[in-house]
Amino acid sequence: MQWRKFNGEVISLPIKEHVKNCIEEEYQKNNKLKVYIGTDSIVKNAITEYATVIVFLREKNGGFMFIHNESNSQIMHIKERMLQEVALSIDIAYQLCDLFIEYDVEMEVHADINTNVQFKSNEALKDAMGYIMGMGFSFKAKPDSFASSCCADKVLN
Repeated sequence: MQWRKFNGEVISLPIKEHVKNCIEEEYQKNNKLKVYIGTDSIVKNAITEYATVIVFLREKNGGFMFIHNESNSQIMHIKERMLQEVALSIDIAYQLCDLFIEYDVEMEVHADINTNVQFKSNEALKDAMGYIMGMGFSFKAKPDSFASSCCADKVLN
């Protein structure tokens, strides 16, 4: 899996090692961190493009994020695509959660799923919430899911 910084710089280390180094560096600067993981997708010409982000916010001191893009040509119903976004977020959250526990970093998984029943993505809300919370992670959906609905969305468009 290839990850990069928001400025486009490729991360050469495995993401877990890079995240650990960043957490240690931020703690040496006395920065308290919170982490938000989310994925968004867009369908273009029968190709679904995904962007997964790991967003770090420093308490009262800005933030930074890491990005991973991937795509596939599998045709999916919107509910299936929403749950695939959640699965990608959960995958990276699961890979990193022991670091967040070790360094006492709060983490949330954000789903780009609307809580308003008038939107098609709402079909996946209950399943996504159960999936994320069943894995033991905190969950946010729209309009509170900025990692997926703003940060990941921005790197897709």
